[in-house]
Amino acid sequence: MPFDIPLILFWLKKIVAMTVLPPLGPLLLIVLGLWLARRRGGKGLGLAWLGVALTVIVSTPATTDLLLDRIEPPPRAATNRFGGAQAIVILGGGQNRNAPEYGGATVNRLTLERLRYGARLARGSGLPILVTGGAPTGEVPEASLMKTALEEDFRVPVKWTESASRDTRENARFSATLLLGRGIRHIILVTHAIHMPRAEAEFRAAGFEVTPAPTAWLGGPGGQEAVLDFVPSPGAAYAGWLATHELLGNLAYRLSR
Repeated sequence: MPFDIPLILFWLKKIVAMTVLPPLGPLLLIVLGLWLARRRGGKGLGLAWLGVALTVIVSTPATTDLLLDRIEPPPRAATNRFGGAQAIVILGGGQNRNAPEYGGATVNRLTLERLRYGARLARGSGLPILVTGGAPTGEVPEASLMKTALEEDFRVPVKWTESASRDTRENARFSATLLLGRGIRHIILVTHAIHMPRAEAEFRAAGFEVTPAPTAWLGGPGGQEAVLDFVPSPGAAYAGWLATHELLGNLAYRLSR
């Protein structure tokens, strides 16, 4: 059986990210530091405290907001200025494989947020939609689930379905294969605000003129008491994970160009 090199590299990337990103990355530092402390005392404890500090940084609103400010584009309202765009491209963000109320798999929360905004833009512009997202573990492709959600739940038709991609770079390259040959170069790109800088760079590199249409900002006013900005919370931990994921993704993008 031949090796699927791109698939191997995909899973290698996932494993590396899992061991570096929170919560596992800081936890590994803590465990390693405590183990070293039995032999080297202070140096090991210093490593353990570094793990604790990183855990606090990526789970506290005040610090995660600083990270998000460096990644997310400035908030903007929905626009009716489509500037000659020829199509809307919506990126998949994952799926929920256990959704019995939908009869099986369906889109997850991240993908649904993107679909909702993409449907709104499609109604306002009349532009055709391409959805992109594959199935790296062999389940139903994300793009198929996205098409079903858009057409059945939002009553918005999908013209193209790209279901082979495994990451943002392949989203861009495989979408280019579908669209550029049809003369479609100017697209409205829909994804989360935190993901937009990397996604926009990939789609421009693939040959598109891109009008970014970010959605679901995580940063900005949180609507909570200021003192709670310095208390770790589940919401901040989630935003911190996404922020560090994108920082790592942006680094990988720069190194691979």
